Amino acid sequence: MTAGPLAAVLADVGYQAGWFDVLSTSFMRNAFLAGTLVAVAAGPIGYFVVVRRDAFASHALAHIGFPGATAAVLVGVPVTLGMAVFCTLGGIGIGLLGRRTADRETATGSVLAVATALGVLFASLASESASGVTSILFGNLLAVTATQLQTFGVMTAVVLLALALIARPLLFASVDPQVAESRGVAVRGLGLVFLVLLALVTTMAVQVVGTLLLFALVITPAATALAMTARPVVAALLAAGVAVACVWVGLVVAVVFNLPPSFPIVTIAFTAWLVVTLAARRRWRGRAPSRPVPAP
Repeated sequence: MTAGPLAAVLADVGYQAGWFDVLSTSFMRNAFLAGTLVAVAAGPIGYFVVVRRDAFASHALAHIGFPGATAAVLVGVPVTLGMAVFCTLGGIGIGLLGRRTADRETATGSVLAVATALGVLFASLASESASGVTSILFGNLLAVTATQLQTFGVMTAVVLLALALIARPLLFASVDPQVAESRGVAVRGLGLVFLVLLALVTTMAVQVVGTLLLFALVITPAATALAMTARPVVAALLAAGVAVACVWVGLVVAVVFNLPPSFPIVTIAFTAWLVVTLAARRRWRGRAPSRPVPAP
């Protein structure tokens, strides 16, 4: 009796005796460095995504970048370039069409719909490059090249420098946009700059965990940090630390048990968020004053 495809897949999953030697290879060093750069950028930007309630926009930008990546595969240019162009244009489009908060989701959905249609078209044309398309959807951190690593370094530096310059007014505009605008803060301009920075982080993160699992690095670590502290600077730094830890531990687990890196990275991020959130809720319930019993 022959083993089925599932049995063959499960047979490949298991403890790998030579995992320590694999960790010392050049492609694993690239993976650790690339994952660290992406996590360091994703943590602070994710904090603002959660505070601004722009999770839908971050999810949409990942899918908006998909046609750019598939187009890059078609014409033979770097995938990072194609994704960066489409994500940035998508972020600018969302920012210009959704100037008011009430219009932001409508603009995001409309731009996403057009980008998805283009993605379907380009993916069908790139059917001969199915492996490249699959990597775009689910990420391929182990295939990061030295050139991509340099690009990630530049992008991370740009994102962190820009956030450091606009963090205070951006936080004000995110928490109370009406009051911020009345006090002369350029709320619309800051929102547009933020979406461009989010597009750059999305371009990097998609190549780590893929389009479908983007939240694992952009949203989940930030949500974990916010469940632990409400202090903006501490929360942003903690989000970056959680993201880095998820990437490092996830890569080691992937090598030890021969798993695709995105799976343990996402699983660890979700587990950390779940544990911290449940603990925070339990702590909050313990501190909540009990209701007085009404007199008979």
